Amino acid sequence: MASPVSVALHTLGCKLNFSETSAIGRKFVERGFQLREFTEDADVYVINTCSVTEFADRKCRAAVRQAQRNNPSARIVVIGCYAQLKPQEIATIEGVDLVLGAAEKFNVINYIDLLGQQKGKGLVKCDEIETVNSFEEAFSYGDRTRVFLKVQDGCDYNCSFCTIPLARGKSRSGIPSRILTQIRDLETRGVQEVVLTGVNIGDYGKGLLEESSFLELISQIDATSSIPRFRISSIEPNLCTKEIIEFVAKSNRFMPHFHMPLQSGSDEMLAKMRRRYRVSLYRDRVAQIRQLMPDACIGVDVIVGFPGESEQDFMETYRFLNELPVSYLHVFTYSQRDDTPAAVMPDQIPLEERRRRNKMLRTLSVKKQRAFAEMQIGTIREVILEADPNKDLLRGFTENYIKISMPRAGFATNDRITVQLKALDENGLVLVEPKKKELAH
Repeated sequence: MASPVSVALHTLGCKLNFSETSAIGRKFVERGFQLREFTEDADVYVINTCSVTEFADRKCRAAVRQAQRNNPSARIVVIGCYAQLKPQEIATIEGVDLVLGAAEKFNVINYIDLLGQQKGKGLVKCDEIETVNSFEEAFSYGDRTRVFLKVQDGCDYNCSFCTIPLARGKSRSGIPSRILTQIRDLETRGVQEVVLTGVNIGDYGKGLLEESSFLELISQIDATSSIPRFRISSIEPNLCTKEIIEFVAKSNRFMPHFHMPLQSGSDEMLAKMRRRYRVSLYRDRVAQIRQLMPDACIGVDVIVGFPGESEQDFMETYRFLNELPVSYLHVFTYSQRDDTPAAVMPDQIPLEERRRRNKMLRTLSVKKQRAFAEMQIGTIREVILEADPNKDLLRGFTENYIKISMPRAGFATNDRITVQLKALDENGLVLVEPKKKELAH
């Protein structure tokens, strides 16, 4: 084929993957490539994969097939967590030309000209994860109102169900001064909300020459940035310290929004999962957040159907979450992953039973989310507006992460306005009445 001139990128998985895909896309643009939508015809397709569940693996295969349909002669590159864990397996997928592991994914553009004339050979460049020890800077920009800024990578925790340490390596951190420089760059671009992301963000400081911590980092950001909104992405409850909670409560820039993985409300299951806390600590963290920030949004990750989880264990989780004053749940059905201790544990739960438990907790989540929003009806909140599939409407999130909907009516994406929360619609969106035009940036 002639030298490629266009590229389309597709992201599977977490906010961290979105930040990295965006950074890789900017490298292609710097080399003169045109960015295309993944649904469009392109010379090169780059698929950034996740491998948290078996479903994520299937999504990768589906994305490869879509790229082939878009342009049968295009080069298809697979990178990311799945590529690190199963490079040879991916190389056998029809249409895949190149598989890059964790150490090489940011160098993808340097490999494009090496693919040669013969398509579908499945070239693999993947080193052992122990060789991955550098921190690659990344942030998303241009495809959403919120920016995802990577500040940490890797994980040292080795939970019994998780492949992330095998896919991303040891915990390591971005240099504080470099993170602050990136934030200043985002200020000049007019960004109004930044989500700090990582694999285990509360572990920030690992791998730095000079001692630092996540609390020190967010304190520096709060003191130096003019961006009005920052959010902390998922943070382990044992690392979401009382000092961090107190800091957010006093900050005008860090939003009252916490997402803390629980995984199970049973101490016995938490021990089998190799989690570094127990239910009592989680309850204490939620209580402190509620005491200092009564209107804060609190999200929870939970896994159902972990090996050995009895009906009693599950109901212990259900009752704990039902009574806990949290705002929403992200519910994951346990998925056996190769090379994890949980995959070979006895008493694997039948898939249908896992799905039943998942449905129960998702139903509970809907109730929690609706109840949290209803408590806020009548209050005045600030919203940063986002695009809506209906071009006559705009959507957005309040400081405490309540999703709203309103008529466009002279407003635009990225406007920051104050609104009064009026009522919930049938989809759980909060309808609002604007109170002011755009606030000062």
